[in-house]
Amino acid sequence: MKTSIIALLLVVVLAGGLTFGADSLLSYAVRRDAAAAGSGAPPKTSLSREDVLNLSRGWETQSQRSKNWLASSSVEKVQIRSAEGFLLSGEAVITDPASHRWLIAVHGYRGSHSYMAVPASRFGEENYNALLPDLRGCGESEGRYIGMGWPDRKDMLRWIDWILERDSAAQIVLYGISMGGATVMMTAGEELPDQVRAVVEDCGYTSVTDIFTDEMKALFHLPAFPLLNIADFLSPFRAGYSFSDASALKQLAHARVPVLFIHGSADPLVHTEMVYRVYEACTSEKELLIVDGAGHGNSFAHAPELYFDTVFRFLNRYMD
Repeated sequence: MKTSIIALLLVVVLAGGLTFGADSLLSYAVRRDAAAAGSGAPPKTSLSREDVLNLSRGWETQSQRSKNWLASSSVEKVQIRSAEGFLLSGEAVITDPASHRWLIAVHGYRGSHSYMAVPASRFGEENYNALLPDLRGCGESEGRYIGMGWPDRKDMLRWIDWILERDSAAQIVLYGISMGGATVMMTAGEELPDQVRAVVEDCGYTSVTDIFTDEMKALFHLPAFPLLNIADFLSPFRAGYSFSDASALKQLAHARVPVLFIHGSADPLVHTEMVYRVYEACTSEKELLIVDGAGHGNSFAHAPELYFDTVFRFLNRYMD
């Protein structure tokens, strides 16, 4: 009897410890005010001095173009409500009020819309107006938990409606980097209006389970089982969605809109092999660009001419 009680106590303690650990993991990964805030930068890579200087010059050039674009455009704060009632914020940058070309540019993990103004400026030079939203739990948008792209795909439908209410003849491109790339891939599997002409995703992940599995190993040297499995069970009660549901692979199997996939060959965060998997999963028209030597989220600064020449050559097939 005594042995049975001790065994039961050990099981209870173990279960409690695992649940606490899983809840801590969940909070660290997706709670807005968690200690991970501000730590979303990708791991450092062993770049040469020449590569670092080249990347720095590319970023400075794109940043200056962004400043010029914003200064010459009309910028307005915009807001919508999510289905759950979160107030979601962003900025609309109107390059040309007469243009029907629209870009929705989606930022990455723990980021905000301001980062996306840099690559979006090149779209502005091609006469696109731009909508730069803050995803739920990020920037100026409400939400205690980050959606990792899954509930955000439904928010994207509302941002699309915002554009169409303003311009029913709009031709819309969805563009995202990192978590934003996963968001637009997940959105691609939804029922989209004909005005959404194409998707451009840059270094998005295959699924939330896959990326968290990789990060648990890289950051904590832990296997996914059992903590991630328990965190997945808790996630609907905390964050309002399940990690295991959040799959770009599954969504792309339903895609009907053309998709351009971009990834750096030296990405240390979202490993390059993931782009081949999402590319294969996509059932719509598609194209793939691997930017040699580029790390996570910096392909547009690493090789800007290759990057944007490829993007606009792809998009021009589908834009009037």
